[in-house]
Amino acid sequence: MSSAQHPVLPLDTTHLTPGLRLAVGVSGGADSVALLRVLYQQSRELGLVLHIAHLHHGLRGAEADADLEFVRSLAEQLALPFHPHHVDTAAEAAARPGKPAESIEEAARRLRYRFFAELLSKESLNAIATAHTLDDQAETVLAKFLRGAWTEGLSGIHPVVQNEGKILRPILAVTRSEIEAYLRSLDQPWRTDSSNADTAYTRNRIRHELLPTLESFNPQLRRHLAHMATLARDEEAFWAAETARLAAQLTLPGRPVRGGGRANSGPGADGLALDIAALSSQPVALQRRILRHVAAQLGVAPDFPATESLRFLALTGRAGQKAELASGLRAERSHRELRLSIHPPATADEATEARQPISVPVPGVAEAPAYALRLEIRLSGSKPTNSVPPATLRPWKPGDRVTLRHSAGPKKVKEVLERLKVSGPQRAFWPVLDWQGTILWMQGVQLESHPGIEVLAIRLVPE
Repeated sequence: MSSAQHPVLPLDTTHLTPGLRLAVGVSGGADSVALLRVLYQQSRELGLVLHIAHLHHGLRGAEADADLEFVRSLAEQLALPFHPHHVDTAAEAAARPGKPAESIEEAARRLRYRFFAELLSKESLNAIATAHTLDDQAETVLAKFLRGAWTEGLSGIHPVVQNEGKILRPILAVTRSEIEAYLRSLDQPWRTDSSNADTAYTRNRIRHELLPTLESFNPQLRRHLAHMATLARDEEAFWAAETARLAAQLTLPGRPVRGGGRANSGPGADGLALDIAALSSQPVALQRRILRHVAAQLGVAPDFPATESLRFLALTGRAGQKAELASGLRAERSHRELRLSIHPPATADEATEARQPISVPVPGVAEAPAYALRLEIRLSGSKPTNSVPPATLRPWKPGDRVTLRHSAGPKKVKEVLERLKVSGPQRAFWPVLDWQGTILWMQGVQLESHPGIEVLAIRLVPE
């Protein structure tokens, strides 16, 4: 049957240049099969040379074996080169020498892109196409919003990324319902991954529970979230360049020295300083961006409370005042400058001494300078306040688990730290708030609330 007799999915052809040797990542699911079919349908017109790539994750047993054979058969039917690959995702997630274990989802994603990178390096291929859709975009934006993402996080899935090779997402504007209608019009079957229905995975809870609930308020929510991602991506592209330009004008390396000039033995060797008067003259939005830009040059990504702490110190602090923030980031104010530098604990003993457990009254307020934290806790309901044991602010320890907000169950703190990309000496002393064996709060993430007790305010403060 000719292509004119079939509907054609909307396809972003911006990067589909004539002569492009493109491998399509095909799992066997509806999205990837539809991507393959529409690219195949238009390959002659676009001048594409197509291959098929399939990764068997070593999960789901016979079901995954059947997926592999389905994709192999499809490759034979279309007479396209086929590149299968097997990995043991569970083993890879658990055994990472020198690194913490990771979740199955995280390991699967890492291994998938590693496979793509290896394929691009070994074969005469120019790019990989993946079947991310508008629905995937909406789910990603919502998931990042729930985790407290900055604007760059709300940009979601990008149409093109350079991840050890070019990755294209040509059907990012297509909905899942459009995809299934297209496949039915071709009488093209597809495989269904049973794990996609398992609500133990956060992504599936968002897909099957949260999004349908939110769509009862606005049926166009998925498109609105996808539009938000496009706006955020374009906004970030502009502001990243503008922030870098302004930060270069406001930033000075090292420390001022008597008699003029500055002491500096290399990029970031003694930190980076910002001119307070120049920073204060910028709009608040740019103040935050500039502070985070300078911190990023030191290898640190401060969260919102940490960024506000830096602004507070720069704009209203006094000369000589300091703040010790996460990941070894130190801020020090002088009369004219705010200097940022990295100062991990000199030794494990020094860090341990500085980060001893601190008792926090429930209800009550406590300041913990060693952790650069101020905590305010109160009780809800009718629980008597004179019989409630205190909570303990302490560094996390192996075996600690937390339940993230909108997550199906508890996760190991070490997995959460890996997701947050916390490393170095600061990782060993990452703070949690323990109350009767339950972690009520953990720096950098939102946890499920605990009945009867509420952590109202936790913020980083200057020393």
